[in-house]
Amino acid sequence: MIYIVTALKPEAQAFVDKFKLKKEKLNNYTVFSNDSMMVIVSGVGVYNSMMATQTFIDYFDITDDDIYINVGICGANKKYEISEFIEISEVIYKEKKYILNDYNKDSITCSDIEVIDTNYNIVDMESFGFLDAVIHSTAIKNRYMFKVVSDNFEPHLVTKDKTKKLIFDNIEKIFERVNL
Repeated sequence: MIYIVTALKPEAQAFVDKFKLKKEKLNNYTVFSNDSMMVIVSGVGVYNSMMATQTFIDYFDITDDDIYINVGICGANKKYEISEFIEISEVIYKEKKYILNDYNKDSITCSDIEVIDTNYNIVDMESFGFLDAVIHSTAIKNRYMFKVVSDNFEPHLVTKDKTKKLIFDNIEKIFERVNL
């Protein structure tokens, strides 16, 4: 099974549209699923992301074939283009580095508030919550984090439609990267 955690409904909607997923409830969460994929909408923030990811971990038996993926938009400095696809291997949260995997890809800074400071490279508000949940479950062997640049620290420019399109346009890259 592929378990995907998104913060926002438009991020999840990209997968719903692409794979014709059906809507259901799991605890207090909206989940979209088919026979091989489940997408959960966590809401914004570290705690929400961690709790949604943990809900997947708690409710479903983990197998070696399961894949856990955090997908979402992010802000980034101008060296990153809008719509650029980024694979994250390291999360910086409260000035401490945490390793998701050893693919030697990009680092993301996870912030508890919206960031408009261009001194950062890549920023979101959920990455540490996902990472915190999956690294504490030793049964999870396949864990990934993919972000798509939505803005250059101008969050007021991000819309629901733009968010959905950014994720939708990068779904193939996600599945190529996880070899599906």
